[in-house]
Amino acid sequence: MSRPTKLAILPLPYPIVLLPASRITVPLSAEVGEALLALFEANESLPVIAAVPAAVDTSANASAVQYGTAARVLRLVKPPLGRSALDSGDRQSRVYLASLHGLTRVCLEERYDYEKAMKIALNSTTPKLLTRKISYPSSFQLRDSSDSNPNVPVQVQARESIIKFKAAALRVLQHMAQSSQQQARKDAFYKIAAMLEELKDDAEGLELEDGRNIARDNLDRAAWMADVLVGSVLGQGMRTSPSGNEGENEDWTDKLTLLSTSNSLSRLQLATMILTKLHTKLEVTSRIANAVDESLSKQQKEFFLRQQLRAIEKELKELQQSSSASGNPNSSNGNTRHNDLDLDSNESDDTELMDIRRKLEAMEPGSEERKAGVREWRRLKRLMGAGGAGGGGGSVEGGVIRGWLEWFTALPWPSVTQTSPIPSKSSITTSSFFAEARAQLDSDHYGLDKVKKRLIEYLAVVKLKELAELAEERRLALENQKPEVTEALEDVSGAADHDDREKELQVVLRQAQPTVENRPARVRKSKGVKGPILLFVGPPGTGKTSLGQSIARALGRPFQRISLGGVRDEAEIRGHRRTYVASGPGLIVQALRKAGRPDFVCLLDEIDKIGASNFHGDPGAALLEVLDPEQNCNFNDHYINVPIDLSQVLFICTANTLETISAPLLDRCEVVVLPGYTYDEKLHIARRFLLPKQLKTNGLTQEHVKFTEEALKAVATRYTREAGVRTLERSIGSVVRFKAVEWAECLDAIEAQEGKISVNEASPHSTSTDLSVINLEHPTKTALYKPLVQESELEAILGIARWDDGDESLAERNRGSRRGVVYGLVVMGQGEGGILPVETIVVPTGNKSGNGEGGRLRLTGSLGDVIKESGELALSWVKTHAYDLGITTSPFHDPLKGPNSIDIHLHLPAGAQKKDGPSAGVAMTCALVSLLTGACVPTDVAMTGEITLRGRVTPVGGIKEKVLGAHRAQIRKVILPYANRKDVEHDVALEIRNAMEFVFVRDLQEALEAAFGKGVIGWRSQLNMLESRL
Repeated sequence: MSRPTKLAILPLPYPIVLLPASRITVPLSAEVGEALLALFEANESLPVIAAVPAAVDTSANASAVQYGTAARVLRLVKPPLGRSALDSGDRQSRVYLASLHGLTRVCLEERYDYEKAMKIALNSTTPKLLTRKISYPSSFQLRDSSDSNPNVPVQVQARESIIKFKAAALRVLQHMAQSSQQQARKDAFYKIAAMLEELKDDAEGLELEDGRNIARDNLDRAAWMADVLVGSVLGQGMRTSPSGNEGENEDWTDKLTLLSTSNSLSRLQLATMILTKLHTKLEVTSRIANAVDESLSKQQKEFFLRQQLRAIEKELKELQQSSSASGNPNSSNGNTRHNDLDLDSNESDDTELMDIRRKLEAMEPGSEERKAGVREWRRLKRLMGAGGAGGGGGSVEGGVIRGWLEWFTALPWPSVTQTSPIPSKSSITTSSFFAEARAQLDSDHYGLDKVKKRLIEYLAVVKLKELAELAEERRLALENQKPEVTEALEDVSGAADHDDREKELQVVLRQAQPTVENRPARVRKSKGVKGPILLFVGPPGTGKTSLGQSIARALGRPFQRISLGGVRDEAEIRGHRRTYVASGPGLIVQALRKAGRPDFVCLLDEIDKIGASNFHGDPGAALLEVLDPEQNCNFNDHYINVPIDLSQVLFICTANTLETISAPLLDRCEVVVLPGYTYDEKLHIARRFLLPKQLKTNGLTQEHVKFTEEALKAVATRYTREAGVRTLERSIGSVVRFKAVEWAECLDAIEAQEGKISVNEASPHSTSTDLSVINLEHPTKTALYKPLVQESELEAILGIARWDDGDESLAERNRGSRRGVVYGLVVMGQGEGGILPVETIVVPTGNKSGNGEGGRLRLTGSLGDVIKESGELALSWVKTHAYDLGITTSPFHDPLKGPNSIDIHLHLPAGAQKKDGPSAGVAMTCALVSLLTGACVPTDVAMTGEITLRGRVTPVGGIKEKVLGAHRAQIRKVILPYANRKDVEHDVALEIRNAMEFVFVRDLQEALEAAFGKGVIGWRSQLNMLESRL
């Protein structure tokens, strides 16, 4: 965008001077204000004018007035006086207020006379500002400065000028921050000081390889800071100046001189001189004020005395250290060393600050984390020196920096030096590691062979990688001891036998290994295996979360769980920036701090329930960096703002479904499916895990509650219907609590009746808590407590069984087959499989004229678009093959139209549940064929598969879940697409395959024969043809 070459001139009244990057509010006369108002009305956007300061002596400042500042008019406030008062002659009393924001320096190419311009404005009827041609002076002219020494390079002059300017500006800001009574102004001064700290003043930053571009940027930024400081700080010094008009005139002259200096180096030197002079004035003013104000309040006296007490204690401590050092000359060298982390002599001995300092010193010099920590530590030191001890003198910025340092030093950085030897890597390199890992996984979970196989593969890679690193360390240690090894080899060189030489060589090499005792050990930067990103997908209660805990125990690593369900803010993952109030790191960094190790096991739970993208950001997109093995080695948390290595973290994600997970996030994960448990697996889990857990939770032992095999199977089959084991655990817990009440009442009755206990089926030395049956020796008492739970007692404990079998009771299905009803296989919303009846009925239309009415298909049951299309496909195929199936007598007749036209109503029960998916075509076709032919499908037959318009059966998903659901519903025969036979062989357990009959079909003709039985549905080309019963 081009800059304007002509601007309207706005004269600034004395003693106001607007510098670039400054913002001021200027009172304007009525003439100038109306002219500026007219400029506002003529422009659609905020107008830009040239603010030119007025000159006291035009002859003396003929050149100075030619400079001004291009400024944007942010706001113009009209006076409250109306137009009637203006007509009455009160024009001079009206004052406008204009808010200006300085943009850049400008030089007036044409002469501008302030007094002449005011006369023209007074005599003109239409208010108007004069315009002049302007130019933009260059800020970086290396040979334009007359003050610079030609013998000294410009880069060296710039470096020295920046250093002097920073020192003078920091002194002024520190003094003004100490003297300010408002906390907001203190924070503003500290923020400006922090911006000054970021200025590069070293020689390396200015001596460039590609010219002077960065040197120019550094110098221009320093000159820009000079304009900001002089424009904002000099007004504060002017208010505190004791010399009235003289000080005001001097400040105006300094600002005007700075405005007319376009060269960056000269302007920086001039600003340094102005700030040094201002600091001297402030010190004199402060001494006068301190001498006058001798009356201190009680709080001030207490603070002053406490500061003196701390200083005295510190002096005594240093005196004791110096005396002990003089007595021990060996320690004198260590005590005289100082570094950038040393506290000042007037700071308190804060143990927390000392702990932060020790952790910073333990980091490797030159590392990125140490540089960031030392930079923030210096800022904290400066704030503490400004406001006393206590982490920044009570300022807001000091508290923020101290909180950041506490978080920063609490993280397990890889470059931190350990003061104690590194512990061994648990048992990864031992020979029994795999046996222990397998035993740990088997003891925590039953089944899940594929999941355990994948984890064992990962553990094998970790072990081999660790062994390779240990071998490399030994090789490097031997190379460091090469002189000793060489001398040892010369001693054994006279051996004649080659085998004896090798044995002696091994002995010498073992003796030559270096010792590392009493040395500070540095954490070995492991080149270890990048942790895989595992995604466990399965219904609730299948052991996804507990499997992550079992992996952590098998690896000997810390375990941290992060729940992502309902997280809607990106900052929950990446952290909040420090500019926000009460900001903090994200969940990943918090888990890293709690774990205390960079290779912990992190479980990201419920990743499929993470919030969608909104105005807070997209948390799912933030996880892309975390879960990418190629990017998470430099993970950037917004709060820490230092790259963090997450490549050694073993991330495990859990989800109930893959449909709500974005494709890029799913691409980064290795999906491991946990479909659910069979009845046999549930019984084993209940015996080994759930029952002992509930007994321990309810204060009982295994002798108090015992389940028969029939009772436990009845609980698993008739009182629970899920893929996981949570409802099974709750049902077992209900039974255990029922027996706990009986046992407590038994003990109360024994104590109340003071009866004697007789023991059945127990030794005479066993106590009352180890009994199987307890009787009282009382004529009216029989068996009081019976620990054995039988199947007949479950209805009294758990109530009526919720499921006899399937979604419909087994008794209802055993009444007989029904026309138009077929059972299909489905996958529920939580991932568990089951059966669902497909019901069809004939709906008469009441029309006997045969004029084409009828033939409509009505679909109900909260069906989606895909499953509705499956119903349309099924009806179209049945109509096309109605003649072949014996439904009609002509291949051109519609089976739904004729003398008695009909409609068909197809319904899927449980209308409150949404149903959709391409897997109901076979079941709907069989239901329509059964309705129109009158043949019935047995109730122990279920099917799944999608169809095409030509009658082909296509493969579907969720085979294992559907087969397990059919097995739970006691389905005998399952019809599946032929392309899904490999899913049955690989995913379905052998005992399930042996207990059920699987029929794999390629087209609908094979499906109908498998569903109805061979010969029941005959095609017209066959002899055993079945005519329509309609």
